[in-house]
Amino acid sequence: MIKQITTAAIALCTLVWATPSTACTNFLVGKKASADGSTFITYNADSYGMFGRLVYYPAAQHAPGTMRQIYDGDTNEHHGQIAEAPVTYSVMGNINEHQVAITETTFGGREELVDTAGIIDYVSLMAIALQRSKTAREAIAVMTSLVQEYGYASSGESFSIADPNEVWILEMIGKGSGRRGTVWVAVRIPDDCIAVHANQSRIHKFDLKDKRNVLYSKDVISFARERGYFKGKDADFSFSAAYAPADFGSQRYCDARAWSFFNRWVDGMDRYLDFVDGKHIGTAEVMPLYFKPNRPVTLKELMMSNRDHYEGTPFDITHDAGAGIYEAPYRPTPLSFEVDGKTYFNERPISTQQSAFTVVAQLRGNLPNAIGGILWFGNDDPNMIAYTPVYCCADRVPPCYDKINANDITFSWDNAFWVCNWVANMTYPRYSQLFPSVEAVRDRLEDGYIARQADIEKQALALYETSPAEARKFLTDYTVETAQNMLGEWKKLGEYLIVKYNDQAVKKEKDGKFLLTPDGLAVPPERPGYPEQYRRILIRETGNRYLVPEKK
Repeated sequence: MIKQITTAAIALCTLVWATPSTACTNFLVGKKASADGSTFITYNADSYGMFGRLVYYPAAQHAPGTMRQIYDGDTNEHHGQIAEAPVTYSVMGNINEHQVAITETTFGGREELVDTAGIIDYVSLMAIALQRSKTAREAIAVMTSLVQEYGYASSGESFSIADPNEVWILEMIGKGSGRRGTVWVAVRIPDDCIAVHANQSRIHKFDLKDKRNVLYSKDVISFARERGYFKGKDADFSFSAAYAPADFGSQRYCDARAWSFFNRWVDGMDRYLDFVDGKHIGTAEVMPLYFKPNRPVTLKELMMSNRDHYEGTPFDITHDAGAGIYEAPYRPTPLSFEVDGKTYFNERPISTQQSAFTVVAQLRGNLPNAIGGILWFGNDDPNMIAYTPVYCCADRVPPCYDKINANDITFSWDNAFWVCNWVANMTYPRYSQLFPSVEAVRDRLEDGYIARQADIEKQALALYETSPAEARKFLTDYTVETAQNMLGEWKKLGEYLIVKYNDQAVKKEKDGKFLLTPDGLAVPPERPGYPEQYRRILIRETGNRYLVPEKK
Protein backbone atom coordinates (compact mmCIF):
# COMPACT_ATOMS: atom_id res chain seq x y z
CA MET A 1 0.00 0.00 0.00
CA ILE A 2 1.56 3.30 -1.07
CA LYS A 3 -0.77 5.99 0.26
CA GLN A 4 0.97 8.94 1.91
CA ILE A 5 4.66 8.07 1.83
CA THR A 6 5.00 9.98 5.03
CA THR A 7 2.66 7.76 7.01
CA ALA A 8 3.46 4.45 5.34
CA ALA A 9 7.14 5.35 5.66
CA ILE A 10 8.15 4.02 2.28
CA ALA A 11 10.45 6.11 0.13
CA LEU A 12 13.04 5.05 -2.33
CA CYS A 13 16.44 6.52 -3.16
CA THR A 14 18.53 6.68 -6.17
CA LEU A 15 21.56 6.56 -8.24
CA VAL A 16 24.01 5.53 -5.61
CA TRP A 17 22.00 2.98 -5.42
CA ALA A 18 18.54 1.84 -4.73
CA THR A 19 16.67 -0.62 -2.62
CA PRO A 20 13.61 0.27 -0.53
CA SER A 21 14.31 3.20 1.75
CA THR A 22 12.57 5.64 3.98
CA ALA A 23 12.30 9.39 4.08
CA CYS A 24 15.08 11.22 2.24
CA THR A 25 15.85 14.94 2.55
CA ASN A 26 16.97 17.53 -0.07
CA PHE A 27 18.20 21.11 0.42
CA LEU A 28 18.47 23.61 -2.44
CA VAL A 29 20.51 26.82 -2.54
CA GLY A 30 20.49 29.46 -5.29
CA LYS A 31 23.75 30.97 -6.52
CA LYS A 32 23.13 34.35 -4.86
CA ALA A 33 22.18 32.69 -1.58
CA SER A 34 25.53 30.89 -1.30
CA ALA A 35 28.73 32.40 0.03
CA ASP A 36 30.80 31.62 -3.07
CA GLY A 37 28.29 31.80 -5.93
CA SER A 38 27.78 28.05 -6.13
CA THR A 39 24.40 26.49 -6.56
CA PHE A 40 23.85 23.52 -4.26
CA ILE A 41 21.48 20.61 -3.87
CA THR A 42 21.86 17.96 -1.18
CA TYR A 43 20.61 14.45 -0.60
CA ASN A 44 20.40 12.26 2.48
CA ALA A 45 19.39 8.91 0.99
CA ASP A 46 17.81 7.13 3.92
CA SER A 47 16.93 3.46 4.04
CA TYR A 48 16.61 0.40 6.23
CA GLY A 49 19.28 -1.98 5.04
CA MET A 50 20.12 -0.17 1.81
CA PHE A 51 23.71 -0.57 0.61
CA GLY A 52 25.01 2.78 -0.63
CA ARG A 53 27.51 3.03 -3.46
CA LEU A 54 28.50 5.30 -6.34
CA VAL A 55 27.53 4.34 -9.89
CA TYR A 56 29.36 5.62 -12.96
CA TYR A 57 27.94 5.78 -16.51
CA PRO A 58 30.53 6.60 -19.19
CA ALA A 59 29.56 8.88 -22.07
CA ALA A 60 28.50 6.90 -25.13
CA GLN A 61 27.19 7.02 -28.67
CA HIS A 62 24.37 4.71 -29.69
CA ALA A 63 23.46 3.42 -33.13
CA PRO A 64 19.96 4.10 -34.49
CA GLY A 65 17.51 1.51 -33.21
CA THR A 66 19.40 0.88 -29.96
CA MET A 67 16.98 0.18 -27.12
CA ARG A 68 17.50 0.74 -23.41
CA GLN A 69 16.14 -1.83 -21.00
CA ILE A 70 14.36 -0.37 -17.97
CA TYR A 71 14.72 -2.16 -14.65
CA ASP A 72 12.99 -0.70 -11.63
CA GLY A 73 15.57 1.00 -9.42
CA ASP A 74 13.87 -0.26 -6.27
CA THR A 75 12.71 -3.77 -7.13
CA ASN A 76 14.89 -4.67 -10.15
CA GLU A 77 11.70 -5.67 -11.97
CA HIS A 78 11.97 -5.39 -15.75
CA HIS A 79 9.45 -2.79 -16.94
CA GLY A 80 10.22 -2.73 -20.66
CA GLN A 81 12.43 -0.80 -23.03
CA ILE A 82 12.73 2.66 -24.55
CA ALA A 83 14.65 4.12 -27.48
CA GLU A 84 18.20 5.08 -26.50
CA ALA A 85 19.45 8.60 -27.22
CA PRO A 86 22.09 8.94 -29.97
CA VAL A 87 24.50 10.51 -27.47
CA THR A 88 24.60 10.14 -23.69
CA TYR A 89 26.77 12.05 -21.22
CA SER A 90 28.91 10.65 -18.42
CA VAL A 91 27.29 10.47 -15.00
CA MET A 92 28.87 9.99 -11.58
CA GLY A 93 26.20 9.27 -9.00
CA ASN A 94 23.82 12.23 -8.96
CA ILE A 95 25.84 14.58 -11.20
CA ASN A 96 26.82 14.57 -14.87
CA GLU A 97 29.74 15.98 -16.84
CA HIS A 98 27.83 19.21 -17.62
CA GLN A 99 27.25 20.04 -13.94
CA VAL A 100 23.62 18.98 -13.95
CA ALA A 101 22.62 17.35 -10.66
CA ILE A 102 19.38 15.60 -9.69
CA THR A 103 18.21 14.27 -6.32
CA GLU A 104 14.80 13.32 -4.94
CA THR A 105 12.43 12.60 -2.09
CA THR A 106 9.30 10.47 -2.44
CA PHE A 107 6.00 11.92 -1.21
CA GLY A 108 3.79 9.10 -2.45
CA GLY A 109 0.55 11.03 -2.63
CA ARG A 110 -2.75 9.54 -3.74
CA GLU A 111 -2.32 5.80 -4.14
CA GLU A 112 -4.89 5.52 -6.91
CA LEU A 113 -2.68 7.60 -9.20
CA VAL A 114 0.09 5.00 -9.52
CA ASP A 115 0.24 3.74 -13.13
CA THR A 116 0.82 0.00 -12.84
CA ALA A 117 1.49 -0.20 -16.60
CA GLY A 118 4.08 2.60 -16.69
CA ILE A 119 7.61 1.79 -17.86
CA ILE A 120 9.88 4.43 -16.32
CA ASP A 121 10.35 4.48 -12.56
CA TYR A 122 11.75 7.55 -10.81
CA VAL A 123 15.24 6.09 -10.31
CA SER A 124 15.57 5.31 -14.01
CA LEU A 125 14.07 8.70 -14.83
CA MET A 126 16.84 10.53 -12.97
CA ALA A 127 19.58 8.42 -14.51
CA ILE A 128 18.26 8.93 -18.03
CA ALA A 129 17.80 12.67 -17.52
CA LEU A 130 21.39 13.05 -16.30
CA GLN A 131 22.64 11.15 -19.34
CA ARG A 132 20.66 13.34 -21.74
CA SER A 133 20.76 16.89 -20.31
CA LYS A 134 23.16 19.83 -20.38
CA THR A 135 21.01 22.12 -18.20
CA ALA A 136 18.40 21.83 -15.49
CA ARG A 137 15.68 23.02 -17.87
CA GLU A 138 16.67 20.35 -20.36
CA ALA A 139 16.45 17.75 -17.59
CA ILE A 140 12.92 18.85 -16.73
CA ALA A 141 11.94 18.60 -20.40
CA VAL A 142 13.52 15.15 -20.70
CA MET A 143 11.84 13.84 -17.56
CA THR A 144 8.36 15.13 -18.31
CA SER A 145 8.43 14.05 -21.95
CA LEU A 146 9.69 10.55 -21.17
CA VAL A 147 6.91 9.77 -18.71
CA GLN A 148 4.38 11.19 -21.15
CA GLU A 149 5.63 8.84 -23.87
CA TYR A 150 6.32 5.70 -21.84
CA GLY A 151 4.30 6.04 -18.66
CA TYR A 152 5.45 6.63 -15.09
CA ALA A 153 5.94 3.58 -12.87
CA SER A 154 6.31 5.25 -9.46
CA SER A 155 4.28 7.18 -6.92
CA GLY A 156 4.55 10.92 -6.27
CA GLU A 157 8.06 12.40 -6.34
CA SER A 158 9.76 15.68 -5.58
CA PHE A 159 12.95 16.16 -7.61
CA SER A 160 15.73 18.69 -7.00
CA ILE A 161 17.26 19.63 -10.35
CA ALA A 162 20.14 22.08 -10.65
CA ASP A 163 22.90 23.40 -12.87
CA PRO A 164 25.39 26.21 -12.13
CA ASN A 165 22.79 28.87 -12.90
CA GLU A 166 19.40 27.54 -11.88
CA VAL A 167 17.84 25.43 -9.13
CA TRP A 168 14.40 23.83 -9.56
CA ILE A 169 11.92 21.67 -7.69
CA LEU A 170 9.88 19.40 -9.96
CA GLU A 171 6.94 17.52 -8.46
CA MET A 172 5.04 14.87 -10.38
CA ILE A 173 2.54 12.12 -9.85
CA GLY A 174 0.90 9.64 -12.21
CA LYS A 175 -2.69 9.56 -13.43
CA GLY A 176 -3.56 6.01 -12.44
CA SER A 177 -3.91 2.81 -14.41
CA GLY A 178 -5.01 3.37 -17.97
CA ARG A 179 -3.87 7.00 -18.10
CA ARG A 180 -0.32 7.41 -19.41
CA GLY A 181 1.77 10.36 -18.29
CA THR A 182 1.82 12.56 -15.21
CA VAL A 183 0.55 15.79 -13.79
CA TRP A 184 3.43 17.95 -12.68
CA VAL A 185 4.70 21.38 -11.77
CA ALA A 186 8.26 22.75 -11.65
CA VAL A 187 9.22 25.93 -9.80
CA ARG A 188 12.55 27.70 -10.11
CA ILE A 189 13.97 28.69 -6.74
CA PRO A 190 15.02 32.38 -6.90
CA ASP A 191 18.78 32.85 -7.04
CA ASP A 192 18.86 34.54 -3.63
CA CYS A 193 16.73 31.91 -1.89
CA ILE A 194 16.93 28.46 -0.30
CA ALA A 195 14.40 25.62 -0.38
CA VAL A 196 13.94 22.10 0.98
CA HIS A 197 11.72 19.07 0.57
CA ALA A 198 11.53 15.97 2.75
CA ASN A 199 8.98 13.39 1.53
CA GLN A 200 6.00 15.69 1.39
CA SER A 201 4.93 17.72 -1.62
CA ARG A 202 6.14 21.28 -1.05
CA ILE A 203 4.57 23.10 -4.01
CA HIS A 204 1.30 24.64 -2.94
CA LYS A 205 0.03 27.65 -4.91
CA PHE A 206 2.16 28.69 -7.90
CA ASP A 207 2.14 31.53 -10.40
CA LEU A 208 0.31 30.31 -13.50
CA LYS A 209 1.46 33.36 -15.49
CA ASP A 210 5.21 33.20 -14.78
CA LYS A 211 6.20 31.14 -17.81
CA ARG A 212 9.91 31.70 -17.21
CA ASN A 213 10.12 30.41 -13.66
CA VAL A 214 7.09 28.13 -13.39
CA LEU A 215 6.46 25.18 -15.69
CA TYR A 216 3.55 22.74 -15.44
CA SER A 217 1.56 20.16 -17.34
CA LYS A 218 -1.39 21.65 -19.18
CA ASP A 219 -3.84 19.48 -17.27
CA VAL A 220 -2.38 19.84 -13.78
CA ILE A 221 -5.52 21.66 -12.59
CA SER A 222 -8.14 20.19 -14.92
CA PHE A 223 -7.15 16.63 -13.99
CA ALA A 224 -7.55 17.49 -10.30
CA ARG A 225 -11.03 18.85 -11.05
CA GLU A 226 -11.88 15.73 -13.05
CA ARG A 227 -10.92 13.48 -10.13
CA GLY A 228 -12.69 15.61 -7.55
CA TYR A 229 -9.49 16.72 -5.80
CA PHE A 230 -10.11 20.44 -6.38
CA LYS A 231 -13.15 22.68 -6.94
CA GLY A 232 -11.97 26.27 -6.45
CA LYS A 233 -10.57 29.00 -8.69
CA ASP A 234 -7.43 28.26 -10.68
CA ALA A 235 -5.53 30.93 -8.74
CA ASP A 236 -6.23 29.05 -5.50
CA PHE A 237 -5.01 25.68 -6.75
CA SER A 238 -2.44 23.89 -4.54
CA PHE A 239 -0.56 20.98 -6.10
CA SER A 240 0.24 19.61 -2.65
CA ALA A 241 -3.29 19.84 -1.32
CA ALA A 242 -4.75 18.22 -4.44
CA TYR A 243 -2.31 15.37 -4.97
CA ALA A 244 -0.70 14.80 -1.55
CA PRO A 245 -3.23 15.79 1.14
CA ALA A 246 -1.57 16.41 4.48
CA ASP A 247 -1.85 14.09 7.45
CA PHE A 248 0.01 13.84 10.76
CA GLY A 249 2.93 11.96 9.24
CA SER A 250 3.37 14.26 6.27
CA GLN A 251 3.73 17.22 8.61
CA ARG A 252 5.52 15.90 11.70
CA TYR A 253 7.80 13.33 10.04
CA CYS A 254 8.46 15.29 6.87
CA ASP A 255 7.67 19.00 6.72
CA ALA A 256 9.12 19.36 10.23
CA ARG A 257 12.49 18.44 8.70
CA ALA A 258 12.00 21.16 6.12
CA TRP A 259 11.16 23.60 8.92
CA SER A 260 14.31 22.65 10.83
CA PHE A 261 16.50 23.40 7.81
CA PHE A 262 14.87 26.80 7.30
CA ASN A 263 15.13 27.49 11.02
CA ARG A 264 18.93 27.54 10.69
CA TRP A 265 18.83 30.30 8.07
CA VAL A 266 15.56 32.19 8.43
CA ASP A 267 14.37 34.42 11.26
CA GLY A 268 10.88 34.01 12.68
CA MET A 269 10.29 30.36 11.75
CA ASP A 270 8.27 29.81 14.93
CA ARG A 271 5.43 31.25 12.88
CA TYR A 272 5.19 27.91 11.05
CA LEU A 273 5.39 25.54 14.00
CA ASP A 274 1.66 24.91 13.83
CA PHE A 275 2.02 23.95 10.17
CA VAL A 276 4.59 21.25 10.86
CA ASP A 277 3.58 19.87 14.26
CA GLY A 278 0.93 17.60 12.71
CA LYS A 279 -1.81 18.85 15.03
CA HIS A 280 -3.25 21.68 12.95
CA ILE A 281 -3.99 20.05 9.60
CA GLY A 282 -5.81 22.45 7.30
CA THR A 283 -5.88 25.36 9.74
CA ALA A 284 -2.25 26.51 10.03
CA GLU A 285 -0.54 29.02 7.77
CA VAL A 286 1.24 27.18 4.95
CA MET A 287 5.04 27.29 5.09
CA PRO A 288 6.35 28.85 1.85
CA LEU A 289 8.31 26.86 -0.71
CA TYR A 290 11.42 29.02 -0.33
CA PHE A 291 12.94 31.81 1.79
CA LYS A 292 15.75 34.32 1.49
CA PRO A 293 18.39 33.30 4.08
CA ASN A 294 19.59 35.78 6.69
CA ARG A 295 23.24 35.15 5.70
CA PRO A 296 25.09 33.51 2.81
CA VAL A 297 25.16 29.71 2.97
CA THR A 298 28.60 28.09 2.98
CA LEU A 299 29.52 24.61 1.85
CA LYS A 300 30.51 23.54 5.36
CA GLU A 301 27.34 24.92 6.92
CA LEU A 302 25.28 23.06 4.34
CA MET A 303 27.05 19.84 5.26
CA MET A 304 26.25 20.58 8.89
CA SER A 305 22.61 21.13 7.99
CA ASN A 306 22.53 17.53 6.76
CA ARG A 307 23.52 16.56 10.32
CA ASP A 308 20.60 18.28 12.03
CA HIS A 309 18.77 16.49 14.86
CA TYR A 310 16.38 19.31 15.82
CA GLU A 311 18.88 20.52 18.43
CA GLY A 312 17.60 23.57 20.27
CA THR A 313 14.11 23.41 18.76
CA PRO A 314 10.75 22.29 20.16
CA PHE A 315 11.40 18.92 18.50
CA ASP A 316 14.78 18.33 20.22
CA ILE A 317 15.12 14.69 21.25
CA THR A 318 18.44 14.77 23.07
CA HIS A 319 17.21 15.40 26.62
CA ASP A 320 14.38 12.98 27.36
CA ALA A 321 14.43 9.34 28.41
CA GLY A 322 14.38 8.21 24.80
CA ALA A 323 17.89 9.57 24.37
CA GLY A 324 19.13 6.91 26.75
CA ILE A 325 22.10 7.07 29.06
CA TYR A 326 24.27 8.90 26.54
CA GLU A 327 21.85 11.47 25.07
CA ALA A 328 21.72 9.99 21.58
CA PRO A 329 19.83 12.03 18.96
CA TYR A 330 18.60 8.79 17.39
CA ARG A 331 15.58 6.57 17.96
CA PRO A 332 14.93 2.94 17.09
CA THR A 333 12.51 2.35 14.27
CA PRO A 334 9.67 2.16 13.36
CA LEU A 335 8.47 5.73 13.69
CA SER A 336 5.41 4.75 15.70
CA PHE A 337 4.74 2.22 18.45
CA GLU A 338 1.85 1.16 20.70
CA VAL A 339 1.54 1.08 24.47
CA ASP A 340 -1.69 -0.01 26.18
CA GLY A 341 -3.67 0.40 22.98
CA LYS A 342 -2.44 3.92 22.26
CA THR A 343 -0.12 4.91 19.40
CA TYR A 344 2.95 7.03 20.05
CA PHE A 345 5.65 8.29 17.71
CA ASN A 346 9.34 9.07 17.45
CA GLU A 347 10.56 12.33 15.99
CA ARG A 348 12.19 11.92 12.60
CA PRO A 349 15.15 14.34 12.25
CA ILE A 350 17.14 15.18 9.12
CA SER A 351 20.14 13.08 10.17
CA THR A 352 19.27 9.46 10.83
CA GLN A 353 21.10 6.20 11.38
CA GLN A 354 19.59 4.52 8.32
CA SER A 355 21.23 6.78 5.72
CA ALA A 356 22.87 4.71 2.98
CA PHE A 357 24.72 7.68 1.55
CA THR A 358 24.69 11.47 1.60
CA VAL A 359 25.72 14.03 -1.00
CA VAL A 360 26.17 17.76 -1.44
CA ALA A 361 26.27 18.69 -5.13
CA GLN A 362 28.27 21.88 -5.66
CA LEU A 363 27.87 23.51 -9.10
CA ARG A 364 29.86 26.55 -10.27
CA GLY A 365 29.51 28.54 -13.46
CA ASN A 366 32.81 30.41 -13.12
CA LEU A 367 34.82 27.24 -13.81
CA PRO A 368 34.97 24.73 -16.66
CA ASN A 369 32.43 21.98 -16.11
CA ALA A 370 35.12 19.40 -15.41
CA ILE A 371 36.35 21.44 -12.45
CA GLY A 372 33.22 23.29 -11.35
CA GLY A 373 31.03 20.32 -10.52
CA ILE A 374 31.65 18.34 -7.32
CA LEU A 375 29.59 15.65 -5.64
CA TRP A 376 30.68 15.77 -2.00
CA PHE A 377 29.96 12.20 -1.00
CA GLY A 378 29.78 10.05 2.11
CA ASN A 379 28.55 6.56 2.92
CA ASP A 380 26.23 6.31 5.93
CA ASP A 381 24.70 8.82 8.35
CA PRO A 382 25.97 12.34 7.47
CA ASN A 383 26.67 12.99 11.14
CA MET A 384 29.08 10.06 11.17
CA ILE A 385 31.07 10.58 7.96
CA ALA A 386 33.52 13.00 6.39
CA TYR A 387 32.41 14.20 2.95
CA THR A 388 35.03 13.69 0.24
CA PRO A 389 35.06 15.51 -3.13
CA VAL A 390 34.07 13.51 -6.21
CA TYR A 391 34.64 15.67 -9.30
CA CYS A 392 32.02 15.37 -12.03
CA CYS A 393 34.69 14.68 -14.64
CA ALA A 394 36.01 11.62 -12.79
CA ASP A 395 35.92 8.45 -14.86
CA ARG A 396 36.66 6.03 -12.00
CA VAL A 397 34.67 5.29 -8.87
CA PRO A 398 36.90 5.23 -5.80
CA PRO A 399 37.21 1.54 -4.83
CA CYS A 400 35.87 2.21 -1.34
CA TYR A 401 32.65 3.63 -2.81
CA ASP A 402 32.18 0.77 -5.28
CA LYS A 403 30.53 -2.59 -4.64
CA ILE A 404 33.79 -4.55 -4.99
CA ASN A 405 33.66 -7.53 -2.60
CA ALA A 406 30.81 -5.96 -0.61
CA ASN A 407 27.04 -5.63 -0.67
CA ASP A 408 24.19 -5.25 1.78
CA ILE A 409 24.95 -8.60 3.43
CA THR A 410 28.71 -8.84 2.81
CA PHE A 411 31.11 -6.87 5.01
CA SER A 412 34.45 -5.65 3.67
CA TRP A 413 37.24 -3.70 5.34
CA ASP A 414 37.88 -2.13 1.93
CA ASN A 415 34.38 -0.67 1.66
CA ALA A 416 33.44 2.75 3.05
CA PHE A 417 29.81 1.85 3.66
CA TRP A 418 30.76 -0.94 6.03
CA VAL A 419 33.72 0.75 7.72
CA CYS A 420 31.68 3.92 8.34
CA ASN A 421 28.79 1.84 9.68
CA TRP A 422 31.20 -0.05 11.94
CA VAL A 423 32.37 3.19 13.53
CA ALA A 424 28.86 4.63 13.74
CA ASN A 425 27.39 1.54 15.35
CA MET A 426 30.09 1.57 18.03
CA THR A 427 29.22 5.22 18.68
CA TYR A 428 25.41 5.15 18.79
CA PRO A 429 25.04 3.24 22.11
CA ARG A 430 27.44 5.62 23.92
CA TYR A 431 26.87 8.72 21.83
CA SER A 432 27.83 11.54 24.19
CA GLN A 433 30.92 9.61 25.27
CA LEU A 434 32.27 8.46 21.88
CA PHE A 435 30.91 11.03 19.43
CA PRO A 436 33.39 13.82 20.31
CA SER A 437 36.20 11.55 19.06
CA VAL A 438 34.30 10.83 15.83
CA GLU A 439 33.47 14.49 15.36
CA ALA A 440 37.09 15.53 15.77
CA VAL A 441 38.32 13.19 13.03
CA ARG A 442 35.34 13.96 10.81
CA ASP A 443 35.92 17.69 10.92
CA ARG A 444 39.71 17.43 10.63
CA LEU A 445 39.40 15.41 7.42
CA GLU A 446 36.48 17.30 5.94
CA ASP A 447 37.86 20.73 6.73
CA GLY A 448 41.16 19.67 5.26
CA TYR A 449 39.56 18.59 1.99
CA ILE A 450 37.66 21.88 1.79
CA ALA A 451 40.83 23.86 2.56
CA ARG A 452 42.73 22.08 -0.22
CA GLN A 453 39.97 22.69 -2.76
CA ALA A 454 41.29 26.05 -4.04
CA ASP A 455 44.82 24.78 -4.55
CA ILE A 456 43.70 21.56 -6.23
CA GLU A 457 41.47 23.48 -8.61
CA LYS A 458 44.23 25.99 -9.37
CA GLN A 459 46.43 23.09 -10.46
CA ALA A 460 43.56 21.58 -12.45
CA LEU A 461 42.92 24.89 -14.24
CA ALA A 462 46.57 25.19 -15.23
CA LEU A 463 46.42 21.70 -16.73
CA TYR A 464 43.06 22.39 -18.36
CA GLU A 465 44.44 25.30 -20.37
CA THR A 466 46.78 23.00 -22.30
CA SER A 467 45.17 19.57 -21.90
CA PRO A 468 41.62 19.09 -20.63
CA ALA A 469 42.25 15.35 -20.63
CA GLU A 470 45.18 15.75 -18.24
CA ALA A 471 43.05 17.95 -15.98
CA ARG A 472 40.34 15.31 -15.88
CA LYS A 473 42.90 12.62 -15.05
CA PHE A 474 44.35 14.80 -12.29
CA LEU A 475 40.93 15.34 -10.72
CA THR A 476 40.00 11.69 -11.09
CA ASP A 477 43.18 10.67 -9.30
CA TYR A 478 42.51 13.23 -6.57
CA THR A 479 38.92 11.99 -6.19
CA VAL A 480 40.15 8.43 -5.68
CA GLU A 481 43.06 9.43 -3.43
CA THR A 482 40.87 11.49 -1.12
CA ALA A 483 38.20 8.81 -0.71
CA GLN A 484 40.79 6.14 0.00
CA ASN A 485 42.52 8.46 2.47
CA MET A 486 39.24 8.87 4.31
CA LEU A 487 38.75 5.09 4.46
CA GLY A 488 42.20 4.61 5.98
CA GLU A 489 41.59 7.31 8.56
CA TRP A 490 38.21 5.82 9.45
CA LYS A 491 39.75 2.41 10.07
CA LYS A 492 42.24 4.06 12.44
CA LEU A 493 39.34 5.86 14.13
CA GLY A 494 37.50 2.59 14.72
CA GLU A 495 40.61 0.98 16.17
CA TYR A 496 41.11 3.97 18.46
CA LEU A 497 37.50 3.84 19.70
CA ILE A 498 37.60 0.16 20.62
CA VAL A 499 40.86 0.63 22.52
CA LYS A 500 39.95 3.85 24.33
CA TYR A 501 36.37 2.97 25.30
CA ASN A 502 36.60 -0.79 25.72
CA ASP A 503 34.15 -2.38 28.20
CA GLN A 504 32.45 0.94 29.06
CA ALA A 505 35.60 2.32 30.67
CA VAL A 506 37.76 5.13 29.26
CA LYS A 507 41.53 4.81 28.92
CA LYS A 508 43.45 7.95 29.86
CA GLU A 509 45.40 9.99 27.33
CA LYS A 510 47.80 12.92 27.24
CA ASP A 511 48.94 14.72 24.12
CA GLY A 512 47.27 12.11 21.94
CA LYS A 513 48.94 9.11 23.57
CA PHE A 514 47.57 6.60 26.03
CA LEU A 515 49.12 6.99 29.48
CA LEU A 516 51.30 4.15 30.74
CA THR A 517 52.60 3.15 34.12
CA PRO A 518 56.41 3.11 34.69
CA ASP A 519 56.16 -0.61 33.95
CA GLY A 520 54.64 -0.02 30.52
CA LEU A 521 51.02 -0.97 31.25
CA ALA A 522 47.99 1.20 30.63
CA VAL A 523 47.17 3.25 33.69
CA PRO A 524 43.85 2.24 35.28
CA PRO A 525 40.99 3.60 33.13
CA GLU A 526 38.32 6.03 34.20
CA ARG A 527 34.91 4.58 35.00
CA PRO A 528 32.49 7.45 34.44
CA GLY A 529 29.29 5.54 35.20
CA TYR A 530 25.92 7.12 34.55
CA PRO A 531 25.80 10.77 33.45
CA GLU A 532 24.16 13.04 36.03
CA GLN A 533 20.94 13.49 34.05
CA TYR A 534 20.42 9.78 33.65
CA ARG A 535 21.11 9.12 37.32
CA ARG A 536 18.12 11.25 38.14
CA ILE A 537 15.95 9.51 35.56
CA LEU A 538 16.95 6.12 37.00
CA ILE A 539 16.14 7.12 40.57
CA ARG A 540 12.85 8.66 39.46
CA GLU A 541 11.87 5.37 37.85
CA THR A 542 13.16 3.01 40.59
CA GLY A 543 12.66 4.98 43.77
CA ASN A 544 14.69 3.58 46.68
CA ARG A 545 15.37 0.19 45.13
CA TYR A 546 19.05 1.00 44.67
CA LEU A 547 19.44 3.26 47.71
CA VAL A 548 22.40 2.29 49.88
CA PRO A 549 21.29 2.17 53.55
CA GLU A 550 22.88 4.78 55.75
CA LYS A 551 25.33 3.51 58.33
CA LYS A 552 23.92 3.45 61.85
